[in-house]
Amino acid sequence: MNDKPLKGKVALVTGASRGIGKAIAKGLYNNGADLICVSRSLDALEVMKSEIKDEFPSEQKIDIHSVDIAKSSEIDDFLTELPSIDILVNNAGITRDSLLMRATEEDWNNVINTNLTASFKITKAVIRAMMKNKWGRIINISSVVGLMGNPGQTNYAASKAGLIGFSKSLAKEVGSRGITVNAVAPGYIETDMTEKLTDEQKEAVLKNVPIKRLGTVEDIAEMVLFLASQGDYITGQVFSVDGGMYI
Repeated sequence: MNDKPLKGKVALVTGASRGIGKAIAKGLYNNGADLICVSRSLDALEVMKSEIKDEFPSEQKIDIHSVDIAKSSEIDDFLTELPSIDILVNNAGITRDSLLMRATEEDWNNVINTNLTASFKITKAVIRAMMKNKWGRIINISSVVGLMGNPGQTNYAASKAGLIGFSKSLAKEVGSRGITVNAVAPGYIETDMTEKLTDEQKEAVLKNVPIKRLGTVEDIAEMVLFLASQGDYITGQVFSVDGGMYI
């Protein structure tokens, strides 16, 4: 069995500097992929790159790029220098929570542009080379909120539900060319976002999670790695990694 099943593949991960994105980048790199990592903070990317190189000494490449993917001009500049991509993980996402009556159009646009429109632009840019190579893996990080909704998150839920529809439709377009497209829908994961929850809020969340714990970033990374390295006959699917929260 090949202990580096992704050797020779190039993986692009957005939102890679921390949390779920960093764990995904580590998993892909440890399994042989060269990385192109994108985030707004170049300093955070430098720290991430150093951590991965220290943890997994290798001659594989890690290229890092500071890009605010909410801004079309920055995405366009980044995409002009992009090499052929084999694995794309659209992970970057933000929240701007508010009840709809109080929500601003700016907050709506920022969330939709970052979480959904950027995924469209980046995917469109890499898909042609995948089709030419007759191989590709596109994995979009959605959310349990995109499946079940959540008060105060109409913008976030819309963006994450949009990623699911995007994934299913694209899977039907490109499946015959050896490209799979899937979505992963994390539940409540131990990240910077959930650290802000009070003990009472965490307890309320866990009441609806049969496994009775928050997820880890590694839980999500393992699912992404499976889809990238082994899921040859799986496409157009949504994988809820949420401890049974959405059943």
